[in-house]
Amino acid sequence: KSHQTNQCVCKVLTVDTMNSCVKKVEYAVRGPIVLRAVQIEKELKEGVQKPFSEVIKANIGDAHAMGQQPITFFRQVLAMCSYPELLDDDRFPEDAKGRARRILQGCGGQSIGAYSASQGIECVRQDVARYVERRDGGVPSDPDNIYLTTGASDGIVTMLKLLVAGEGRSRTGVMISIPQYPLYSAALAELGAVQVNYFLNEERCWSLDVSELRRALADARRHCNPRALCIINPGNPTGQVQSRQCIEDVIRFAAKERLFLMADEVYQDNVYAEGCEFHSFKKVLFEMGPEFSSTVELASFHSTSKCYMGECGFRGGYMEVVNMDPEVKAQLTKLVSVRLCPPVPGQALMDLVVNPPQPGEPSYSTFIRERKATLSSLAERARLTEQILNTVPGIACNPVQGAMYSFPRVTLPARAIREAEERGQAPDMFYCMKLLEETGICLVPGSGFGQRDGTFHFRMTILPPTDKLKILLSKVKDFHQRFIQQYS
Repeated sequence: KSHQTNQCVCKVLTVDTMNSCVKKVEYAVRGPIVLRAVQIEKELKEGVQKPFSEVIKANIGDAHAMGQQPITFFRQVLAMCSYPELLDDDRFPEDAKGRARRILQGCGGQSIGAYSASQGIECVRQDVARYVERRDGGVPSDPDNIYLTTGASDGIVTMLKLLVAGEGRSRTGVMISIPQYPLYSAALAELGAVQVNYFLNEERCWSLDVSELRRALADARRHCNPRALCIINPGNPTGQVQSRQCIEDVIRFAAKERLFLMADEVYQDNVYAEGCEFHSFKKVLFEMGPEFSSTVELASFHSTSKCYMGECGFRGGYMEVVNMDPEVKAQLTKLVSVRLCPPVPGQALMDLVVNPPQPGEPSYSTFIRERKATLSSLAERARLTEQILNTVPGIACNPVQGAMYSFPRVTLPARAIREAEERGQAPDMFYCMKLLEETGICLVPGSGFGQRDGTFHFRMTILPPTDKLKILLSKVKDFHQRFIQQYS
C-alpha cells in the first residue's frame, strides 16, 4: 500500500468522539417534521403531484413568515439607523428621526455597525428600565440590572450556564413545566444539567399547581440538587395566562425552597381571554413586601420576537436580574463580554418596543392602530382555533388565553398507536407526519414538548392569516376524521 492509504481516513471529529451532551439535544420546533416539510416544498416546486398545492407551516411562532405586517414606526427608525442619509428625507416623521438620532448617538462612531458595550447600549438599557417601571406600576428598575440579549433564548441559556454546577447527586436540577418550550430541555441537555419536570394541569386549562411543584421537587432531591424554577407566562406551548394568586404561590414556594426563579415573559402583550391579565413576576414580588422582594432571586426575560412586533429575525431581547449576588453579577458581565455584544440592530429595535411613539407625536395614531389590529386579529384567531378544534370528536382544545399557540389533545386509536410503535415513532409524531404527507400542514407533535404518559397532543401556532387558518383547521378536521376511520 502507498503511504497515503496507510494514514487512517478517520475524521478527527466523529459522532463517537464529539461532545456527547450535544447528541442529547433535541429541538422539536425545527425537528424531523419540519425537515420533511422543506423537502415537500422542493418536491412541489419540481412539479411532483401532491393532494395539496402548498405547505402551511404552523410549527413555529414566526409571525412575519406567516404574513403579520411589521410596525411601520419600528422599520422607519431601523431604516434610518442603517442608512443615516435618510435622516434628511422628508418622508420620515420627526419622532422617528429623533429616535434614530438618539440610538445612533449611543453607538460607537454613530454607526449601528459598531460593537456596543457587552451589556448593551446604555441609553437602551435606561429605556428598558423606565419601561419596566411603567409596566410594573412604579416598582424601581436599575439599568445596571438590565442585560440586552440576542433574543430571550440567549439570556435564558446564559442564566442556566451560571446556575449549572456539581457532579452526580449534587448536579444542578432545573424545574421546567411539562409541556415545555424545547429550548429549555435542549439547553439543559447541552449543559449536562438535570431536567426536573413538573406537570401543568390540562383539566384546569394548563394551570400550575404548587402541590405538583412540591411533588416534583421532592422526587428530584433524591438524585440531584434542584436550584432553579423556570416559568413561562403566558405559556408556550399551552397558551395559558397565570393568575396573580398563582404567581404569588410560586414566589412563596421559591422563597421557602430557596430556588432561583426564571420568568420567561416574552408573550406579555399576547393576552386575549376575558378576565385574564398579564402580571409580571417582578411586580408581584415587590407587591408581596420586603420579606420576599429583598430575598428572592429572579431573572425575567422579554424579546422583540413575539407580541405585536413579531420581529424574530432581529434577535432582540433583554433580561433583568433582581437580588443577584454582586460577585455573581460580575461573573455574568464577564460571561456576556465573551460574546462581545448582542446584535446592535436588535438592541435598537428593543429600544423602540420599550419606548414607542407617545400621544401627541406624529407616529402615535398609526402605531396604535397597527398594534391594535395585530393583537385583536390574534385574539380572534385564538378563539377561532379553540372553537373549530373542539367541534372534532377526538380533539379537545383548551382556551388559548394568551401567547400564540394551541396545544390540543388528540385521542388516537389503539391500532394507530401500535403501528407508530412498530415504526419506532411516537404516536403523535406518526399522526403529524401523516397529516403533513396528506394535507401539507406542518404541526409539531406534543411528544416534542413533553406530555403526561398515554396522552397525545400537537402544537399549532394561531399565526396564519384568518382565511388561511380556517382552511388549515378544516383540513385538520377532515384529516382527523379520516385517520380515526382508517385505524378504528
